[in-house]
Amino acid sequence: MGPPTHWRFGEAPVTNSTIDLLRLAATDSVRAARLLKGVRDAALAGQAPPVGPRPVIEASWDRMLRGGVDPDHDYRAGLLALEDIEARRRASPLHEIMPVLRDGLVSIADAAQHIMVVADADGRVLWREGHASVLRKADGHGFELGADWRESTVGTNGVGTPLVVRRPVQVFSAEHFVRTHHSWTCAGSPVTDPRDGRLIGVVDLSGPVDTMHPATLALVHSVTRLAEAELRNRHLQSLDRLRSAAVPLLSRVPGRALVVDENGWTAAVTGMPHVDRVPLPRSVTAGRSWLAALGECEVEQLPGGGRLLRLGSASDAPHPAEGLTVVLDLSGARRSTLTVAGGAGTWTHDLSPRHAELLYVLAAHPSGRTAAELAADLFGDPDRAVTVRAELSRVRRYSAGLIEHRPYRFRDGAHLRVLLPDAPSDLLPHSLAPAVVRARGIPLGDRP
Repeated sequence: MGPPTHWRFGEAPVTNSTIDLLRLAATDSVRAARLLKGVRDAALAGQAPPVGPRPVIEASWDRMLRGGVDPDHDYRAGLLALEDIEARRRASPLHEIMPVLRDGLVSIADAAQHIMVVADADGRVLWREGHASVLRKADGHGFELGADWRESTVGTNGVGTPLVVRRPVQVFSAEHFVRTHHSWTCAGSPVTDPRDGRLIGVVDLSGPVDTMHPATLALVHSVTRLAEAELRNRHLQSLDRLRSAAVPLLSRVPGRALVVDENGWTAAVTGMPHVDRVPLPRSVTAGRSWLAALGECEVEQLPGGGRLLRLGSASDAPHPAEGLTVVLDLSGARRSTLTVAGGAGTWTHDLSPRHAELLYVLAAHPSGRTAAELAADLFGDPDRAVTVRAELSRVRRYSAGLIEHRPYRFRDGAHLRVLLPDAPSDLLPHSLAPAVVRARGIPLGDRP
């Protein structure tokens, strides 16, 4: 099904747009569900709805229409085999935080006639726990272990939509794009691994429509933050263990050297100022290597996953040459990367959502932006220039001089290519930055 020919979400005038549908649903779920059904039906018919959908739902519905998701019939991808589920569980950092999630959510979910669902970054359901009768109802909707609940597969929902927008989302009744899911209410929060910033999955509480409560999303988000804090604590403990082995090792190493963990976090240094983290390529092998933040260095693998990095003299620090090819890949919904190729080699860095926004804005303004202008671009507030400078300082540490300042811009002489999604409105769907929101209808493409 294609998008409406004479109405697009956000363009038609609406009335009573300030109605708080989630608050209404908490007191009169039947009335709220009926109202939302009218909103959805009007939207699908290309008419002005009686009440405007919430912006996060509006954007999701637009993605579903353009993606051809059937609004009236659910689609179920094949379930993962049990051995594949177990393999994904073992490989995912999510298994490390399941005790925290269970302690914080399962008993509440059971009492509230909900279930807790934990899915990986691919939207595959890896764990389900909670109220027995709701688990059986979930089976009837294909909400099973190993099921694919990406937004592009099953429409707007509390698992797939948070994975796209990278923030907590509550989806009530007919806010689900697919009609067969209208009897459900869902609240999902994405999980990010603090060790490397990767999106690793989503935690969701789901149940029948009449069990909806407006505080559910806040609860899920809070418990998810506790789970991320547990990952952070585990990381600090592993760094302490690595540091115990690194300090005596570095005492015997002449010159500049440091020991980092597999994610580049520094355990100990010698002969140089301390740095919190050294961005590493996806695969670093033993031997001579070039790292964007350090230049030429000798890499030695240590027992327990650490790496010893022996640096050359200070004059060997990285100095990007003219003729660099820079690819800013923003074409994916859940992952953005920066790839730099030149005489010293090629490296790729996974970008955080904020850094993806920053680099997009700089790419869109080749002549440069001041910190105040970037603050307005990202936050709508030029007084937040200090925040922007701090983020750009982090970018410049791993980009090896690629970003100039006064004003901030990509280095002169670098050939910059920007890869965008097929639909401009899919640009950085997680972003609320004013500059990105404005740009979602303006292609950027390759720049000379």
